[in-house]
Amino acid sequence: MKVMIRRSPETGLSIYVPKKDLEEPIVESEHVSLWGGWIRIATVGARLAADGGGHPLPITINARKRGDGEEG
Repeated sequence: MKVMIRRSPETGLSIYVPKKDLEEPIVESEHVSLWGGWIRIATVGARLAADGGGHPLPITINARKRGDGEEG
C-alpha cells in the first residue's frame, strides 16, 4: 500500500494512509534512519515494512503490514 511519511513539529514523524484516511504517529522503528526495516505506528501497534529510503521528507513509499513474529 502507498503511504506518506512526514515530519511535523507537533507529532514528530507520522504516517498517512490515504486509502484509509488515517494519520498516526510513528512510535518506534527498527533502524534510526527509518529505512530498510519496520516501523510501528500508534494504532494498535501495527507494524509496517518500509522500503525505499534516504530521501527527504515528506515522501510516499510502498509499505506492507507485518505480523509480530515476521522476520526481515
